[in-house]
Amino acid sequence: MTVYDEQRREALAEFLRTRRERLRPEDVGLPTGKRRRAPGLRREEVAQLANIGVSWYTSMEQGRDVHPSLDILDSVATALQFTEHERQHLFLLADQHAFASAPPPEEYISPALRRILASLDPDPAYIMGRRWDYLAWNKAAECLFRPAQSSEAYARNIIWTIFTAPEKRIAGSHWEQVAQAILAEFRSESARYAGEEWFKQLVADLQHASPEFRAWWPRHDVRGRTDGYKEFEHPMVGRLLFEHSTLQVPANPDIKIMIYTPVPGTPTADLLQQLIATTAAQALDPVH
Repeated sequence: MTVYDEQRREALAEFLRTRRERLRPEDVGLPTGKRRRAPGLRREEVAQLANIGVSWYTSMEQGRDVHPSLDILDSVATALQFTEHERQHLFLLADQHAFASAPPPEEYISPALRRILASLDPDPAYIMGRRWDYLAWNKAAECLFRPAQSSEAYARNIIWTIFTAPEKRIAGSHWEQVAQAILAEFRSESARYAGEEWFKQLVADLQHASPEFRAWWPRHDVRGRTDGYKEFEHPMVGRLLFEHSTLQVPANPDIKIMIYTPVPGTPTADLLQQLIATTAAQALDPVH
């Protein structure tokens, strides 16, 4: 038994517990009964709903070395009213060895990918790695997101920036909602790396640096990455509306190209051009 397996089972146990505690008996058609000392369903109630043995479910939630079948996992997911993405997250945590058999490929950004980024200007676009680092970006993305040029630890990490750099927050009054959604995406996508040292260190450092991260991380919220509209409140040009798309690199699916296209019929394209021109002027004359 490896440390990696232990950490995976711990993550599975915590995920099941938090999902169980969010449900009330009336949510699943069970009588409320007497006053409960703990929130949510009882373990035996989940086992009953999933039509599995109480010992099976208890073993999973206690992080024991058990190997539930896909049928058992599917029954538990149904009993706990998982979304489709939560169901996939459960399968990943319960059978993660399939993803850990080989080291991930190097995060290499080819000249062709860099040319694609450049060709997308003036639409902001950047490439994000498996650790959620900015790996490359075009001029428009540099103006909008301001990725750090420093080589210091976490300087280019998107999650770190969101939670520890208030001066770079461009979500406006919706920051908490946006940050929670992004954190749920990060947790989902990084589940397969939960045992890696970089991941553990990043989470530990974020818990120390950000009270919001410290409060939200134990919730174990997960969600899939969604395309659609993204709204930013930029301190220099105001409200910007984009259509957001995510593309994966076939040779390395952990590398994603994030593209932001101004919504037609809004002033976003003009404001973005204004931002790019202002940023370029400041770079030439930083005093003013």
